[in-house]
Amino acid sequence: MKAYIYLENGIYLEAKAFGKGGSAFGELVFNTSLTGYEEIITDPSYAGQFIVFTMPEIGIVGINDDDQESSKIYASGIFIRNFNETPSNFRSQKSIEKFFYEQGKFGVYDIDTRFLTKMLRDSGNMRVFVSTEISDKELLKQELENSARIDEINYVSIVSTKNRYTHSKNAWKHRNMNYGSLKSIGKKVAVIDYGVKRNILNELCEVGLEVDVYPHDVKAEFLIDKFKKGEINGVFLSNGPGEPKMLVDEINEIKKLIKEGIPMFGICLGHQLLSNAYGYETYKLKFGQHGANHPVLNLETKSIEITTQNHNYNVPESIAEVATITHRNLFDNTIEGVRYKGDKVFSVQHHPEASSGPNESKYIFKKFIEIL
Repeated sequence: MKAYIYLENGIYLEAKAFGKGGSAFGELVFNTSLTGYEEIITDPSYAGQFIVFTMPEIGIVGINDDDQESSKIYASGIFIRNFNETPSNFRSQKSIEKFFYEQGKFGVYDIDTRFLTKMLRDSGNMRVFVSTEISDKELLKQELENSARIDEINYVSIVSTKNRYTHSKNAWKHRNMNYGSLKSIGKKVAVIDYGVKRNILNELCEVGLEVDVYPHDVKAEFLIDKFKKGEINGVFLSNGPGEPKMLVDEINEIKKLIKEGIPMFGICLGHQLLSNAYGYETYKLKFGQHGANHPVLNLETKSIEITTQNHNYNVPESIAEVATITHRNLFDNTIEGVRYKGDKVFSVQHHPEASSGPNESKYIFKKFIEIL
């Protein structure tokens, strides 16, 4: 199929497409990961976005059930340089083309991803409309102008679980984890699902925690009651997509949990929501941080960790008034982690479960046990 692309800066492009075909709009971002495209495209945090892969070869290892971070492709689509139709990997169960077709999504290929990445780096993330059905530039422009902005849509309500469930040791197979040898430490956490990745839940299990997952709109009073009864020992605030400041209801519920003194740990969107709950509004970065090769300085140990990142928003420097800054990104010196003064609450901006990516930040999950 042919794909027709219109960007909000007026650039019109033609390329090829694979998968189901159709039309879609989203925010264009670039990801610098060299591996792990399956984990990336199934990460709910990418809802509403088109991902430009700087890695030129995509599709080589195919698709398998074990590496998916969720059951769906929540991203609007992907842009890649070279599309590999035939996977070459003993773990592959299907091609990426079949996977996209089954999901009702499409990807764009045979396009200059280096050009797109440089443009986004210089101009910042921008909206895009892509279609395999509409080729006229003016019609594409009109569709884009009529589409909603990513910060106007509550994607969390789309990606979050609708019902409470327990994530047990055997709930999800993963080749890198030996759940059979794990023992519960007798602590249970409530995970508020804003778009949680399966391997974050796996890591919570791996350190011995019992994990119950709740929808994004779970009421603080319900969790406080369970905490007072000893049915949970803490709350985990997950990663997720979109503009954190628009999640007014979720932020208000977090404020109640803070007031009650419940131990909490937040990752990515959870990190940003905590900042807003403490009264320090998040801001949008020029082109965000997306990749599995971002160096982060641990200010407490002075060690450098290579981390996985996926976010467009960050917490302000003024948060140092109420929190100790524990981590900084060495690419742009933005805040990567905080520990709130006087509370058993801490959070990080990166994804320490590293799916995909290096494992240098997994110790952070054990930090959660320490405050429980």
